[in-house]
Amino acid sequence: MSNLPGGDSAATTARLSDGPDPAVAPPADGLEDAAAREAAASKEAAETVIKAFGGVRGMIDMTLPGLVFIVAFNLTHQVATAAWSALGLSALFVVVRLFKRETIQHAFSGVFGVAIGAWISMKTGKAENFYLPGLLYSVGYCIALAVSALARWPLIGVMLGPITGEMFTWRKQNPGRLAAYTKATWAWVVIMGIKPVVLFPLYLSGNVNLLGWMKVALGIPPMLLAMYVTWQILLKAPPPIKAQIDEE
Repeated sequence: MSNLPGGDSAATTARLSDGPDPAVAPPADGLEDAAAREAAASKEAAETVIKAFGGVRGMIDMTLPGLVFIVAFNLTHQVATAAWSALGLSALFVVVRLFKRETIQHAFSGVFGVAIGAWISMKTGKAENFYLPGLLYSVGYCIALAVSALARWPLIGVMLGPITGEMFTWRKQNPGRLAAYTKATWAWVVIMGIKPVVLFPLYLSGNVNLLGWMKVALGIPPMLLAMYVTWQILLKAPPPIKAQIDEE
């Protein structure tokens, strides 16, 4: 039996000529664009790690005073001279940042730590005590990181949330980022825990030279490694959900 005009054959031909039904097969370009936007958002959030920890400049501000201390101590064998040299350099970093109208957060933290170490070393007359506050800080920092991860308030998320604009939405609304921040926080515990494990025996032995040089050697590399691991973890995490802030 022949097909009549306007019959089933004509309707089928018309449907085929119109192309695939969008409801059945979504455009691939739309999915690719959405995936690209999510990847870009994750990448942007991951790059906040460098900003949060002051970048390489911030690490240099906190590392060089220790190098100056051990060099000055070897040259003069005077605890006071070495301590004042390190403290002067830390203060210079703050002045330079103020002059350039840059944030002084990390430079000021360096001055505070160096000032305490300088005071203790001059008070006791023992050069190794210059490094004691930093060692105690490292231990306390690792403990705080571990406790925060166990309490489901990972410090890496607490630090990065305000910078990414998500604040604390990752705790309730974005379980993938909570898992990523927890994983990154444990990575910091392991990596930054290397410093006190290596340095405390040297401090207790009274080997000032080896302690000073190892303190410098373990200043920037572990921090860079921890930042890189965090960056890699956050690259694979879901993008942040921006916090809705009430204008009132």
